[in-house]
Amino acid sequence: MVKFLLWLLLLVVCWPLALLALVLWPIVWLISLPFRLIGIAIEGVFTLLRTIVMLPARLLGWRPAASAT
Repeated sequence: MVKFLLWLLLLVVCWPLALLALVLWPIVWLISLPFRLIGIAIEGVFTLLRTIVMLPARLLGWRPAASAT
């Protein structure tokens, strides 16, 4: 809702820029999509590596502290 209100404010202040943002936003989203997918894949690889490195400690009985994540 806040984004919409900010866009309306931009529409009142500078309508050509607001319309340009409205038209270009889907294009920017499509261009950034592959980078998001690469980021998800890299995060998965790092999680796998952390799990492999911590495996000996977990086999010996160490448990990670409870976290909110």
